[in-house]
Amino acid sequence: MSFEEKSHAMKKTLLLICITAVIVYNTSAQLKQIERPDGKTLSTKIIDSIVNKLLDTAEITGLQLGIINDNKIVYLHSYGYKNKAKKELSDTSTHFYAASLAKPLFGYIVMQLVDEGKIDLNKPLYTYLPKPLPEYDKYKDLAGDDRYKLITARICLDHTTGFPNWRENNPHNNNKLEIFFKPGSRYSYSGEGINLLQLVVETITGRHLEDLAQEKIFKPFGMTMTSFLWQPSFENNYALGHDFNGDTITKQRFHTEFAAGSMETTVGDYSRFLAAAMQGKRLSAKAKQQMFSPQIFIHTKRQFDELSADSVPDNNAIHLAYGLGWGLFTSPYGKAFFKEGHGVGWVNYVIAFPDKKMAVAIFCNDAKGESIFKELVERTTGVTIPWYWENYTPYRGSVKVPEAILQQFTGTYDGKLKAIVTLENGRLKVESPTVNLGKTNLYAMNDHHFFLKIMDTDIDFVKGPDGKVIKAVLDDEGDHYELMKVK
Repeated sequence: MSFEEKSHAMKKTLLLICITAVIVYNTSAQLKQIERPDGKTLSTKIIDSIVNKLLDTAEITGLQLGIINDNKIVYLHSYGYKNKAKKELSDTSTHFYAASLAKPLFGYIVMQLVDEGKIDLNKPLYTYLPKPLPEYDKYKDLAGDDRYKLITARICLDHTTGFPNWRENNPHNNNKLEIFFKPGSRYSYSGEGINLLQLVVETITGRHLEDLAQEKIFKPFGMTMTSFLWQPSFENNYALGHDFNGDTITKQRFHTEFAAGSMETTVGDYSRFLAAAMQGKRLSAKAKQQMFSPQIFIHTKRQFDELSADSVPDNNAIHLAYGLGWGLFTSPYGKAFFKEGHGVGWVNYVIAFPDKKMAVAIFCNDAKGESIFKELVERTTGVTIPWYWENYTPYRGSVKVPEAILQQFTGTYDGKLKAIVTLENGRLKVESPTVNLGKTNLYAMNDHHFFLKIMDTDIDFVKGPDGKVIKAVLDDEGDHYELMKVK
């Protein structure tokens, strides 16, 4: 064999080795196993199948998933669209709005400041300020109510301030910031409390939140694509939120940082933070222990039952509580900490099992996304989350109905309220000027019974003896309406 022939044969052999190596690598990547807290394993191929089926069944626009095993990120994947209208797919470097997932990250900064002796969890916050709290414009509503002097950093982080979530949610409908119970006495989720703590932290340090976050969290944990402020670099790859009808929502770009929810991030960046939090990195052992220990047990039926004191025994069974910035409960496989993120067209969820060194991060740019969180977390972790308390109503499956059948339901219906049903692009929609309901998608259970995903409402179309639709029967969260078809 000549030198040239030997050289050619050697090159061919090397090429075959390389091709084989690539095939083996790709196969092993596809078959990579994810270990759940219960010890069972799932291949990434199965996980993809689970997610894609959920997205298809519940008609979810886009979702990003991060999974941590052994305190390391082992899986990051992007599904669906960042902009459905333009058919633009997202990827794992697409920026997503973090919503309230910003709160525990801010809490982590506060605990670092506690370690540094710059703030005391139990010291009244007003004592850190150069003037009385009611003299600040945003807190003038508190004048005459000295209970604000009881509020501490601990009380802000465990959501026991007595404030409503936002002053716009004040049950008195006066848009005022009021205290509804003795601070520290019981749980009631409040973004207002987090923003108050931000004011104090920035006053104590003389620095803006973004500067603190960059120094204490983003840079140390390698979160190079995260910020509390909108950055020009985000314009290259960001996701839009989508409403219940799948329509895009105008992007809000924050130019002032808010600890309660102005952060943009990626699923990879936030997974890095989640992995660090499980290990208590850059925190003392005492600070980590306090952050993930119950500060207040929760007895309300729903997380956003504004200022409700109703008791639910199921919460006690799982020891549902709040730590410092995180929700807590006891799973069959040890302690868990979690946090939701909810904005207009944005829903996110993270859950971690520190004893098992496992965590899951979910980012979703679709208002319907919360409907799959219960099942998605159960399938990927083997654990049932406190979904009812979190108001995560599981999705209802729908069927496809031919346009010829849908067309017969279009028209105007009248009774105690007025409803207008139209057919657009193969989708049946309903609107009601009576209750200020804009055009909203209807989903079919069969060829005459439909439901809304935006609210707990069913519509059953009834035909007369001649086979023509004569009325629509509505069941709206227990209220029953019969609307006659008028045209």
